[in-house]
Amino acid sequence: MSGRYVVARAADIPEGGRVLVEVGGRQVGVFNVGGSFYGLINRCPHKGAEMCKGNVVAGLTSARPGEFDYDEDTALLMCPWHGWEFDVRTGRSWFDPRTRLRTYDVEVTGADRLEGVPRAGRVPGPYTAETVEVCVEDEYVVVDLRKARKAAQTGEGR
Repeated sequence: MSGRYVVARAADIPEGGRVLVEVGGRQVGVFNVGGSFYGLINRCPHKGAEMCKGNVVAGLTSARPGEFDYDEDTALLMCPWHGWEFDVRTGRSWFDPRTRLRTYDVEVTGADRLEGVPRAGRVPGPYTAETVEVCVEDEYVVVDLRKARKAAQTGEGR
C-alpha cells in the first residue's frame, strides 16, 4: 500500500466543511479552512472522544474584561466532550503546548495523478479487469499517511 488515499472530491468539502473517513486503519477528519485542506486524527488525546465531530470556531482573545477580539482567520476544533481546543491547521492545543492532535498531509491533486491511489476504505484485490482510459477534470482530495506532520513524528499527540 502506498499510504495515500483518495477521500473525496475537493468540491464535495465546502468552505468550513469536513469529511470523516477511515484510511489505513485510522479515522481521519479532513477539513476545508479558507480553501486549504487539513487532516486530523479523529481521537482526542485527553479522553479519546471523536474529535473531528466537534465544532470549529474562530479564535477569541481579550485584553481586558468586557472587550474581545474575534479572529475569523483562526480555526479551532473543539472537543465535543470537554471543549479542549486545537488549531485545525497545526494540531496545536490552546491549553497545553505539550498536547497536540496528530496531523496528516492533505493535498488536492488532479485525476490524472491518481493512478494506483486507492479510495478510502478499500483494499486492492488480487484481480484486475480490462480498462479503458478515462479523462476526469475534477480535483480530488488525497490524504497521505506516509507524511504525518512533524508533531506526529516526534511522538506528540499519540
